[in-house]
Amino acid sequence: MPNFALPRTVRLTRTHKVSAALVATAGCAAALAFTAAPGNAATTTAADAPAVVKPVGANGLPLTAKDRADDGKQARAVASSVAGGLKVAPAEKPDRAAEKQDRAAEQPANRSIERKALVAPKTAPKAPKAAPKRYANNLDGWIRESLAIMKAKGIPGSYEGLHRNIMRESAGDPNAVNDWDINAINGVPSKGLLQVIQPTFDAYHVSGTPHKLTDPIANITAAANYAADRYGSIDNVNSAY
Repeated sequence: MPNFALPRTVRLTRTHKVSAALVATAGCAAALAFTAAPGNAATTTAADAPAVVKPVGANGLPLTAKDRADDGKQARAVASSVAGGLKVAPAEKPDRAAEKQDRAAEQPANRSIERKALVAPKTAPKAPKAAPKRYANNLDGWIRESLAIMKAKGIPGSYEGLHRNIMRESAGDPNAVNDWDINAINGVPSKGLLQVIQPTFDAYHVSGTPHKLTDPIANITAAANYAADRYGSIDNVNSAY
């Protein structure tokens, strides 16, 4: 039996430990590269193994544990959506500031619309007033104009009643003057188409007509006003009144 001396115990220094760790790491990397290599590859050495790439974020910095956790959640959400036939983008936080600006911009517009709705529409322009009717400057015209004024003032009388009394009193002369009756003797002669004295004319003068005793329209309307007060209407007068 050969006489072999047993080797003495070898003490592993720190340098030895580091070297062994590097060898073990290289062996693991080679094993991973061999596993990932295509089936037709013959062999893969440690030098051919791909370098480990750490994921980074949009800012170029390595992702933290929280970022990777969030990515995992988003990946699972996208995978679930794709499995259902839909692609759903990750939910984004609403822009509160933009919403406030939109509401602030909409409010003045809404108030403007409300104000417009409250404003009454413009009415159509008023038609111009009809020109006053013109009457002939004769007995027929005087009677007709007097009747229009009497109607507006509520004074009764007819064309026939006025015309009949005018013909009896003055024969249609607006400047006729009675200088022989009792009124003339008393200094207040009767004048005009219906022979009216001045005190009666002043008391029964119709507003809107000339304040002149011998004016045809003023004389007729004042006499008709007096007759309506005393007899009910000029139509009821058939003699001196």
